[in-house]
Amino acid sequence: MGGEGKVYTLAEFSQHNNAKDCRLLIGGKVYNVTKFLEDHPGGDEVLLSASGKDATDDFEDVGHSSSARAMLDELYVGDIDASTIPTKTKYTPPNHPHYEQDKTSEFVVKLLQFLVPLLILVSASIPNHQLKHRDHKRSWQDSSQ
Repeated sequence: MGGEGKVYTLAEFSQHNNAKDCRLLIGGKVYNVTKFLEDHPGGDEVLLSASGKDATDDFEDVGHSSSARAMLDELYVGDIDASTIPTKTKYTPPNHPHYEQDKTSEFVVKLLQFLVPLLILVSASIPNHQLKHRDHKRSWQDSSQ
């Protein structure tokens, strides 16, 4: 590896996040990539955006070559103190009364099977009623003239 490894706290590591001092955290190891910013094939923006945080997923998702992985050895400057990294909390949904989903959806389907045809029937009969009323009114006006 490139140098003696220092153990960084997350707060210490997070301060190295600019073009003059850029470090990445990949797989629990800290790498100083400042000298490599100009030479990175993806551009310096890629490295800068991943600095100051855990870049392991970003690094792995790209599918770096074996030579890129070997280059990490030269850039290694230390490790991260795992006790300074906040633990991820598992989401626990609030405790709601349990509803039987099957019965609820069955009720909604039956309700819609009743209401939709009823609404279609009502909406279809309104224009017919208005037409009949209008025709009746015209015939009355025609007869009165």
